[in-house]
Amino acid sequence: MSLVVLDTDVASASLRERLPVSLAARLTGRTASITFVTWGELVKWTAIRSWGPRRRASLESWRSRVVLLPYSELVATAWGELQARARMRGRPRPVNDTWIAACCLVDQLPLATFNTKDFADFAEHDGLQLFDTR
Repeated sequence: MSLVVLDTDVASASLRERLPVSLAARLTGRTASITFVTWGELVKWTAIRSWGPRRRASLESWRSRVVLLPYSELVATAWGELQARARMRGRPRPVNDTWIAACCLVDQLPLATFNTKDFADFAEHDGLQLFDTR
């Protein structure tokens, strides 16, 4: 099973069936996964946007087709180290982006994101693999 982690922006596009054709083609044959952070962000959106039962059921159906990467002590340790190194470089990173990067790095999985600039620092300094979304 060849996993690729979907950042929240890519997961949202997937959920809405709005992935660019070129990205959908590159994901063919790979197993989509999301982090616990992305799942939390998607659930938050359902509450903020007052999704009804039909749309919530659609989210649950979509979720059943992706692998959910869990929180672990290794992920928490990686998060702390990533946050510290970024801060010492003078480039503090957003909390949720760091959690997502930590999950990817612990499991050695590539990240598919439309926000490559948000993760470029992790790629350059920590070895995060970015999946081509163009």
